[in-house]
Amino acid sequence: MPFKLITALPGEVQNARFDESLIATAAQEGPVASLWEAPQGLVVPRTYRRHECFDAVCARFAEQAWPITVRLSGGGVVPQGPGIINLSLAYAVEGPPLQHSDEAYRLICTLIQNALKPWEIETRIQAVEGSFCDGRYNLACGPENSAKKVVGTAQLWRRINLEHATVQVVLVHALLLAAVDARILTDRANQLEQQLGSDKRYDVARIASLYECLPGLPAMTLVDFVRGLKKSLSEQIEAIV
Repeated sequence: MPFKLITALPGEVQNARFDESLIATAAQEGPVASLWEAPQGLVVPRTYRRHECFDAVCARFAEQAWPITVRLSGGGVVPQGPGIINLSLAYAVEGPPLQHSDEAYRLICTLIQNALKPWEIETRIQAVEGSFCDGRYNLACGPENSAKKVVGTAQLWRRINLEHATVQVVLVHALLLAAVDARILTDRANQLEQQLGSDKRYDVARIASLYECLPGLPAMTLVDFVRGLKKSLSEQIEAIV
């Protein structure tokens, strides 16, 4: 199942829902993948609209240069911005989504784990209680009982009607905390929950940058690490058969 890698044009800025456009492309052209980055902001699922003050809170966050985007997939609040790499895979499958959901998560997690091997960063698939947008298919570093989330994942399924057939397309997405300030991201997520009147709170000790997980003292800059990691991810996408 080779994937066509879609890359951004020089200077092109992708919004926080960019990868949803991959669904139609996958239905028409076959499996596609994209490595992409979005401007600083927070992204939430549609369920957050239930809060009566949601629009007012969005306006306040936009004034602070942290615009809020509502996505179609589930989960919880996640950040976007510098130092965050997004990896998205979209492809058609046969049969009900539940028969393929875990397989899609394992595919993207294995791809990322393989891309991290040259950096000697070891991760495992697990939930990390206290991290934002926690899920069974996070990737985490460190001892299991004190692991830190470094990658989060989500899925979106769509039934697409083509001229001669109907296909089910899965969009599976991973958000890699490549080189970020964990305190700032956690603080912004907590401020959002607080202003919405939610009792959810996140623990800064439960997330980390992949850069921090490099063994020993990193001999490269943050920028060089992010560039190199994207290259490793691209190579793993091209290796899918």
